Amino acid sequence: MYISCDTLDDLLKEVLGALIEKGRVSRASRGEFKELFGCCLHLKNPRARLSRSEGKGKVFSAIGELLWYLSGDTKLEFIDYYVPARFQQESDDGVHVRSGYGERLLSFQGINQLQNVIDLLRSRPTSRRAVVQLFDATDLEGQFASIPCTCTLQFLARDGLVNLFVVMRSNDAYIGLPHDVFAFTMLQEIVARSVGMDVGEYKHCAGSLHLYDGDTDAASTYLNEGWQSTISMPSMPESDPWDEFRELQRIEVDLRAGRGVDVEEVLLNEYWRDLARLLRAYRAWRDRDLQSLCGLMNEMNSDVYKMFIQARIDRLSCWGSTGEPR
Repeated sequence: MYISCDTLDDLLKEVLGALIEKGRVSRASRGEFKELFGCCLHLKNPRARLSRSEGKGKVFSAIGELLWYLSGDTKLEFIDYYVPARFQQESDDGVHVRSGYGERLLSFQGINQLQNVIDLLRSRPTSRRAVVQLFDATDLEGQFASIPCTCTLQFLARDGLVNLFVVMRSNDAYIGLPHDVFAFTMLQEIVARSVGMDVGEYKHCAGSLHLYDGDTDAASTYLNEGWQSTISMPSMPESDPWDEFRELQRIEVDLRAGRGVDVEEVLLNEYWRDLARLLRAYRAWRDRDLQSLCGLMNEMNSDVYKMFIQARIDRLSCWGSTGEPR
């Protein structure tokens, strides 16, 4: 099956509808699911990587997962801050998550695969060797709680654009796919800016694209839910992104630790400052700080993100001081 769409929501609508209507029923250790074999999804506009729906608009956890990967670590406590409880069952020792991509991206057997891809495309822009390997032979040597779902990321530069071709062995269409598309298209844009190019197209192929039985009702609700008009994320600044990204990482560490950060005093481009404001908004959400959330809503430079903060404001307003962030 080949599905080509302009936005993440359009892809999810086609994918989830096809799984519910045509998916073949099977069973795995995590329960019964419907599956489509050998699917290729084509996102023509990789910046349209955020769902505009009420139910699937997961910008905070998506940014958190990207930052987890690019921390170069696989610590459970990092991602548990953004996605409480979800990854705990995927840890073998309660400390690390083997299926996290950070170590494999940045220090795979001592090799920084992401930097090698950037260096290769700088020196040989048309190379077909700019491949990051995530799944490897050791993942089949034992009975692990989880192993990487992604096999490879291939960055292919053509005509001044960096395209990305992702191969997945297994992909949960309801929970995992939106996060995967966000993280990988952000990596695509980071690589593109690192080599002085723009972002091209994104293709995402899965051997097993599936929907667990326990998520079917939620998926059906999503399909019947209206979402707002499509607005893509702004373009990443046309400069090497790493200094700004590392500053964003430092801000994230402080916020996750509960230390105060004044984003407005940090020397960031507005693109990155908006992402820092989102991280502050998530901290305020966890702290049930409605006043700070409202203030951050007004500080956002791009209107794209405001609906996500507004949704948290609405929920806090309804819950009051007794609600628990989740």
